[in-house]
Amino acid sequence: MSNISSNSPIISVIIPAYNSEKTIKSTIDSVLNQTFKNFELIVINDGSTDSTLNIISQIQDHRLKVFSFDNAGGNISRNRGLHQAVGEFVSFLDADDIWTTDKLASQLEALQANTDAKVAYSWTDYIDENGKFLVAGNHLAVNGDVYERLLVSNFLENGSNPLIYREALVELGGFDESLKAAQDWDMWLRLAAKYSFICVPEVQILYRVSANSLSTHLDRQEKACLQVLKGAYNTRPLVSKNIWNLSLANLYKYLVCKALQEPFNRQKGITAARFLWLFIINDAARSQRINFTLKILLKIIIIIALPPNLSTALVAKKNFKNFQSQPFICILIFEYLK
Repeated sequence: MSNISSNSPIISVIIPAYNSEKTIKSTIDSVLNQTFKNFELIVINDGSTDSTLNIISQIQDHRLKVFSFDNAGGNISRNRGLHQAVGEFVSFLDADDIWTTDKLASQLEALQANTDAKVAYSWTDYIDENGKFLVAGNHLAVNGDVYERLLVSNFLENGSNPLIYREALVELGGFDESLKAAQDWDMWLRLAAKYSFICVPEVQILYRVSANSLSTHLDRQEKACLQVLKGAYNTRPLVSKNIWNLSLANLYKYLVCKALQEPFNRQKGITAARFLWLFIINDAARSQRINFTLKILLKIIIIIALPPNLSTALVAKKNFKNFQSQPFICILIFEYLK
């Protein structure tokens, strides 16, 4: 693998940025400090109204290119960046996440060594707003045809992960701009329907968990995820019924956890109850999770029955610690309890 600069960069890194003044510099620095040097860094300023653009303007590097647009959202910003990209490979990075210094080099080497693969991905760990380690990600290694496994759960975990052949992204038309949530999962599924994946079994993405990471539009998220799943199954209709049920079970166990994050209120408790019921219906292993399901149900009853301040005081006690506040816990706790 050559690290020598040429007139045309080998990799295009795309960062959509909206009001990211607190994190944008560390995110950009994690790209500029890569051991692989032959890349362009495209920042799409998505109508920021804070000092994001001023901070970026103080960074002097010939590989950095900044394009400003009116606010349009992450998907449109990613596609705008893709339109500007000239590299053979593309990687997206959210404006609050961080890469380890060997991320691009390792993923590029994996793709060059496995010519059938068009997507390389690595493992993720989670950090807090101050950059301190919180918890490890799933760390799953799935190679080749990953489509069915990706239907069950988004084991890439975030949009800051893979390195992808640009021609594959262009062929698929980029990200679906109509989706209000689950855009990354949809993109990875559409890639997996046509191309092989290769895993770099190392932690190279640090996903920052913050208050902004918490989704409050649960019904919208459910609708988008179901849209993604149905579209994926239409792509490969011969996928087994068991995989479909497992996909739905994993979706609703994720959503019930999202609904049970602070702040608590009665409506979120009712929504969580609906999600829990749909999880139970679709979970083939429901009989093995009775104790856990009862704990979740108890929490829901407390949230529905009591005023928010009282339910928070009760539910947030130590025995419920693993279910509060941080969104990554909601994803990982079920894996732990399998």
